[in-house]
Amino acid sequence: MARCVIVSGAPIGDYSRIRRYLRPDDFFVFCDGGLRHRAGLHAEADLIVGDFDSCEKPAGGAEIIELPREKDDTDTVFAAREAVRRGFGDFLLLGAAGGRMDHTIGNLSLLHWLDKQGKTAMLADDWSDIRPVSRNRVLIPDSVKYFSLLNICGTARGIDITGAKYPLNGGEIRTDWQYGISNEVIPGETASVSVQEGSLLLMQIYRDPQTEENRKRGKDPV
Repeated sequence: MARCVIVSGAPIGDYSRIRRYLRPDDFFVFCDGGLRHRAGLHAEADLIVGDFDSCEKPAGGAEIIELPREKDDTDTVFAAREAVRRGFGDFLLLGAAGGRMDHTIGNLSLLHWLDKQGKTAMLADDWSDIRPVSRNRVLIPDSVKYFSLLNICGTARGIDITGAKYPLNGGEIRTDWQYGISNEVIPGETASVSVQEGSLLLMQIYRDPQTEENRKRGKDPV
């Protein structure tokens, strides 16, 4: 089955980077304000969901599921649940980080929910991509500038990191002590991360926002 791409309403600044993640057979679900990203992504909706408090409801075209404005699930969460119900097993979330912090955290939690359903999930933004690490070992190429392991739920134990500047053997990361930030793959090697108990979010950073801003202003990196 095709991958499900869920497009939400958070800002996307670098469409050319985000378009590199897309595949010709992707199934696009646009969530309310995410409709503003259609032109930038060069994509049309297969399904549109939302309460349309951020964007006018389109007339005709794709299938539309209109939601009430007072509800427990956000438009993005509803879209993910609906796509799981329809049998999708692979997910890419776009326009799901940045802007409102509450929505960003909720969408990061959605990655964990999809992982627990046995689905493959990734969230991509202008600088990075984020995916859960739980049952399976994940490999990280040296094209990644930095990578971070973040815990937003429970305690993760039995964490192994190899091929990295800061290796780890049987480590533990709790939500109140995030020491897995800004690791680096050893040049010429492939790093790996595995978790025996619990789950983490792996953030692969391909460029640094501060470095990019300094470059634009003609400054040296701090």
